Amino acid sequence: MQVVIDSLVEGAGRATGVVAVIDVFRAFTSAAMVLANGASHIVMVRSVEEALELRQAGLGQFCIGEVGGRAPDGFDFGNSPFEIASVEFHGKTVIQRTSAGTQGIVLASSRAERLYAASLVTANATARAVLSGSPQTVTLVAMGGEGVKRTDEDELCAIHLRNRIEGRSGDPKAVRRLVLAGGEAQRFHDPTRPYLHPEDVDIALDVDRYDFAVRVEIEEGRPVARMEHPA
Repeated sequence: MQVVIDSLVEGAGRATGVVAVIDVFRAFTSAAMVLANGASHIVMVRSVEEALELRQAGLGQFCIGEVGGRAPDGFDFGNSPFEIASVEFHGKTVIQRTSAGTQGIVLASSRAERLYAASLVTANATARAVLSGSPQTVTLVAMGGEGVKRTDEDELCAIHLRNRIEGRSGDPKAVRRLVLAGGEAQRFHDPTRPYLHPEDVDIALDVDRYDFAVRVEIEEGRPVARMEHPA
């Protein structure tokens, strides 16, 4: 088995085999929380307009996500796991659009044999899910900032996932310390950006918070994410 670590939108576009697209701050931490809070599935899209059109057409009940870190006009929630931590999505369909994570999913979906939306909160479960079926190639794509700038949290999550996939235990505490020492975590304490909650960092760095992977499959031409409980 070959495990490849790649990055950004270019990496998502060339990813092959079993693919895990990584967005720790905050898209796929939020996606995991949405599913944990009872959503039936998440439709992942590239644009704000598509998200709103799908909701208007009755193909989803909630729009979540961001442009430039902020919730777009008309969205129900931003890209914040803290904001949705107490929201009950029981049986509902959520539509998600973000600047990095969902862009990577859409790009990777055309080539991936199997596809996962990954973050630290689902790390161990994602590694186990990836290994099912004994894949020949696994590609881990760290999406970074808006898909164009490498960031510590996504790159470190990719390394941690590679360790787990290759049978090593990894060091979740070390990953957390390194992310907290980096620049990305500091922006969540910027009072000029109140839409970035410090609590988002605490949730996103709660490694293995959930015991399921976020599996993405194409349904009616769109990437749709659901829980997958690996054996």
